[in-house]
Amino acid sequence: MIPSASHVEGDPSLTALLGSLVADAVAMPVHWYYDRAVLDRDYPVLADPRVPLGYLPPHAPHPDSILWRSQWTAPDAKHDILRDQARFWGVRGVHYHQFLATGENTLNFQLAVELFALLRHDRDYDPERWLDRYVAFMLEPGRHHDTYVEECHRHFFTNLAAGRKPISCGVRDVHIGGLAHVPALVAGLGPRHPDLRRIVRLHVSLTHKDDEVLAAADALARILIRVTRDDRPDADRDLRAAILDEAGDWVSAAKAAAWDARAAAGPPPCPDRAVVGSVLSPACYIEEAFPAALFLAWRHAGDFAAGARANALCGGDNCHRGAVVGSLLAARSSIPHPLLAGLREGATIAKIAHP
Repeated sequence: MIPSASHVEGDPSLTALLGSLVADAVAMPVHWYYDRAVLDRDYPVLADPRVPLGYLPPHAPHPDSILWRSQWTAPDAKHDILRDQARFWGVRGVHYHQFLATGENTLNFQLAVELFALLRHDRDYDPERWLDRYVAFMLEPGRHHDTYVEECHRHFFTNLAAGRKPISCGVRDVHIGGLAHVPALVAGLGPRHPDLRRIVRLHVSLTHKDDEVLAAADALARILIRVTRDDRPDADRDLRAAILDEAGDWVSAAKAAAWDARAAAGPPPCPDRAVVGSVLSPACYIEEAFPAALFLAWRHAGDFAAGARANALCGGDNCHRGAVVGSLLAARSSIPHPLLAGLREGATIAKIAHP
């Protein structure tokens, strides 16, 4: 059964997880576009606010793809995580997600679904159990069809092949992709879990040992806990207030107001580009990627579709920003049913949540 808004109404943390998956799948075809005029040309339906937000397939060639200058050589056959996708690395114009279907999630979010399944099965978190599942997933031929594999995974398996224990294979990675699993941790363990924040930091550190990434993961967890807990009827679960209170080191009230005014005067089809891509970089580095994602969630609080569309249209690392934008917006506003119905992982999440 595909989840609908009514099926997940009673579990805001599950809705938040679904929101992160939806935002990723919406952004997937325009992932890492930096020339936004070309983005609008290649995906005019996404840029047209008169058309309800939906999923689109990736187009080839990708004009901003840098896979042609990306290289990774598997240390040995046993630890080859690219396998048949390796032939596309070093080639111009290759779309990072060329083989993904409409409504399908990128690799880090497919792993988030695996994590959610493990958490619901075990009813607790064990890093060794997760690492076993992660390694098995990445090494199983045909388990996923995503062409792009982030640096954190490449470094992890290089270290694993060198003989390090899995618990020690992570490196200092400064990318917002490190936040992709936070909504799954909150939904899988529940926002009332007494050790949730510690577990979030532990899990993220398995692949991203950077202090700023870990601080951002903790801030996202705090916001999600605050806006999804249903056992505190007197708690302030207003999304904008939660973002400013729990992530004040990243986005202050003054900054949010100034950026909002700038975006209000921005040009169509995406006024938010006056901030994300002008004031803040749309790229993947956590220092500006996390404030950019928080701002988009703050600005579009109460309107999931508008926020998911704006995130995609801002280009850059919109898929991984979607972990923040999608989860926060969905925690406090409904996801349109067509987006839930078209999400490839939707039925999987429903089966895990309601076995």
